[in-house]
Amino acid sequence: MDYIELKCTIQPFSEEIAEIIIAELGELDYESFTQSEDGIEAYIQAPLFDMDEVKQLSINHLPNAPFNLSYSHKTIESQDWNALWESNFSPVIISDQVVIRASFHTDTPKVPYDIVIDPKMSFGTGHHSTTSLMVQTILELKLEGKNVLDMGCGTSLLAILASKRNAAKVDAIDIDEWPYTNSLENIKNNKAENVSVFLGDAALLEGKQYDVVLANINRNILINDMKHYVACLPENGELIMSGFYTEDLKYIQEEAEKNNLKYISHKVALNWVAVRFTKK
Repeated sequence: MDYIELKCTIQPFSEEIAEIIIAELGELDYESFTQSEDGIEAYIQAPLFDMDEVKQLSINHLPNAPFNLSYSHKTIESQDWNALWESNFSPVIISDQVVIRASFHTDTPKVPYDIVIDPKMSFGTGHHSTTSLMVQTILELKLEGKNVLDMGCGTSLLAILASKRNAAKVDAIDIDEWPYTNSLENIKNNKAENVSVFLGDAALLEGKQYDVVLANINRNILINDMKHYVACLPENGELIMSGFYTEDLKYIQEEAEKNNLKYISHKVALNWVAVRFTKK
């Protein structure tokens, strides 16, 4: 499968604007992103690419915006993909406890949790604020002996970290085939033998039980599927969610209250949020 590389140049560059563009493109089936000094590169399957959709992004139509955006694109043939992401993927260190690296990275610090992620076309390398926030929150949880769900797993980075933190059993679910296949590879590379991956959506959760549910997706899916996550949790079970902005937190909290959840805390980075609830 050939892909399109869409380059968005931001002048002057703003990491916050880059994050907003990534979020908006994520709603248009773009599957992977890299950040450069002057913008971002986003990747989408060639048959799904539509420049008119890109031009309609709300970020392009802000009144009196203090920045300029310009776009260009080119085709990336499937056999060139590995070389492309290898050239753009640098190791990530989170809270001095977690290193997220590709298999070709060898000169990285020694930390308690060393995770090897070869992302290919999947989301979740630790570079994005939401992934980093979820990792920070997982480091605060007591997971030993618990059953954990990584919903919308992407690379299964969060599932692998939960496994390394001695969770008893971890399920990872994603609706797309690329992340499903990539997760199987990443789980094998990290020897996370207690992680199982499933292809599907929240319908797979019927009858399942978890002590902790992790969901890094987007606001609309989180609100729509929250009832399914909560149904899997026992009393005092925990739900950690990310993939939305600070201005959306109130909507997440409103839905959480409807679903018998108690707010515990939240973290913010570059206007992105990760929030923690327990079931009453």
